[in-house]
Amino acid sequence: MGLGPLQAIYQARHNRYLKHRGFKDTDASRVWAFLGDGEMDEPESMGSLTMPVREGLNNLIFVINCNLQRLDGPVRGNGKIIQELESLFRGAGWNILKVIWGRDWDPLLAQDSSGILKERMSEAVDGEYQKYVVEPGAYTRQHFFGKSPELLKMVEHLSDDQIRKLGRGGHDSQKIYAAFHAAVNNQNPTPTVILAKTIKGYGLGDAAEGKNITHQQKKLNEKELKSFRDRFEIPIPDNQIKDIPFYRPEETSREIQYLKDRRHALGGSVPKRQMIKKTTAPFELKDMNEFMIGTPEGRDVSITMAFSAFLSKLLRHPELGKMIVPIVPDEARTFGMDPIFRQVGIYSSAGQLYEPVDSKMVLYYRESIDGQLLEEGITEAGAMSAFIAAGTSEMSHQIPLIPMFVFYSMFGFQRVGDLIWSLQDSRCRGFLFGATYGRTTLMGEGLQHQDGHSHLVASAYPRIVSYEPAFAYELITIIQEGIRRMYQEGEEVTYYITLQNENYPMRAAPENFTEVQEGILKGMYLVQPSQAQVKSEKKIALLGSGSLLIEALKAQAVLEKNHGVSVDVWNVTSYTELRREALRIEAHNLDNPQHPKTPWLVKTLFKNGAYDKVVAVSDNVTLVPDQIARWVPNFHSLGTDGLGLSETREALRKHFRIDMESIVKTCRF
Repeated sequence: MGLGPLQAIYQARHNRYLKHRGFKDTDASRVWAFLGDGEMDEPESMGSLTMPVREGLNNLIFVINCNLQRLDGPVRGNGKIIQELESLFRGAGWNILKVIWGRDWDPLLAQDSSGILKERMSEAVDGEYQKYVVEPGAYTRQHFFGKSPELLKMVEHLSDDQIRKLGRGGHDSQKIYAAFHAAVNNQNPTPTVILAKTIKGYGLGDAAEGKNITHQQKKLNEKELKSFRDRFEIPIPDNQIKDIPFYRPEETSREIQYLKDRRHALGGSVPKRQMIKKTTAPFELKDMNEFMIGTPEGRDVSITMAFSAFLSKLLRHPELGKMIVPIVPDEARTFGMDPIFRQVGIYSSAGQLYEPVDSKMVLYYRESIDGQLLEEGITEAGAMSAFIAAGTSEMSHQIPLIPMFVFYSMFGFQRVGDLIWSLQDSRCRGFLFGATYGRTTLMGEGLQHQDGHSHLVASAYPRIVSYEPAFAYELITIIQEGIRRMYQEGEEVTYYITLQNENYPMRAAPENFTEVQEGILKGMYLVQPSQAQVKSEKKIALLGSGSLLIEALKAQAVLEKNHGVSVDVWNVTSYTELRREALRIEAHNLDNPQHPKTPWLVKTLFKNGAYDKVVAVSDNVTLVPDQIARWVPNFHSLGTDGLGLSETREALRKHFRIDMESIVKTCRF
């Protein structure tokens, strides 16, 4: 399996995690990562080198293609990237294998009794080695071997052409095989890295071999094609070379037989994803009744607290419980998830070798070799890589798992959006939870933590289904539907659900819950129709979402009591899903004008006639609710555009003009 460095590390760890949790025959396959030397400059790659050593992941093998060149030039022109990487990996405790020189060098190294050749090899920097590739053998004879009479004498029996063809280890099949064999048979509890020295554009000759233009070289001329053919002894005659024909050895050839044998060992001639063999039914809402009936009078909770309690119960589910993989970077206590420490344990390949300082507390920190919770430390990229490994476990091991990654929302899409794009490319399934969401919901924090734009970013990811629930019954309805879609129907999507930390009364599920349930999943429903005793000629739709729904409900009461305006309050659980459905229906209507459809947004919001004004209030930037503006006449959005402040919740909402008073001002005629 070829993966990026960070994902490969966490995939190898995932194999061990499955084994320790009791899943059978899951740790046999090794994880290979084929990387370029420039990739190791990424801080996430370097910062994670010690983890596979701590975990004893000898099922992990990195192969780093050290071709000494980035896109525009050398990786370390004035230094030596192989030695640099060796020192870093060796310091971290890896098993190191270097494949530097091809077999052509072996006779020269054998006669190097004084070590002068090795010394010259060590002192030449990478920029020089790149230069030797593009120059004739005479240049290398003069500038490399010409440093001393002894070196010149060592190669006096070689022609300039033979000197030019002195190969590098990464292009020597025997040397490569020996390195791979040693890596696979490493019996020590350490990961292995193979540092293979190669040439960028190897085989392209004068066209691009070893040149800084390698990435821009799109085609070869006839002379260059002939040179390539001659170098690799491809049996294509001159009169066919200009047509650039494909060459395929005979079916009976050793090459084709070898390839077929290897492909058969890998499971077939066309790689394919393993489909779900046994569907997984979601939990029943009736079994989660405590989240449907609301909170007792006088008891306020946040949607984050509701989620933590729900997750604890879901982990005890007889079927789904063992499939859940809770993941947090380092803020489980912040999210109220510390009861899970004791309930399922934190996974550690070594177990717990110490007595924690909080061992006398009820909710003490507990690590375990069969622990279920992955607490990855302060590495959002590492936690996301663990999520991808778990979310694609069915493809790797035919074991469907349900990863639930809870993170400080600002540190999700903003920090690791590229990995989230990677997970949707991998058709990964699971749940992402952006906790402490909102620009004003999280009190006393500045720009570092105030997130009002993740839903906007998430809307650009086609396979991310995003929601912003306000009440517990909405939350578990969304999660139930996600499990049904992903693990029963086999849909290849990932759910992103934001969780806010403001305490308020959790409403009970309405009596018309079947109708409401559809609205929750579609993206909006009428949460509280006008309470006015006398209906006004002016009618307003007030759209709220997340914690700001509470401000909308307060504004409704003031508007109807003090200003004589009829106000319906709608709960928008997903502006993104409303927009996506509306766009799909627009496309359908263009192609099928004789059978037009109406999007949920329009047929629901205007079911009882038009509104004089539609006002959306949100803890997001206004572009989030503005996603639906094209379908809603007289639309006004209130949001949290601008810079954040470290202030109280009330001051922040007044600053952004999304508090109850600002809503009332916007809604007055």
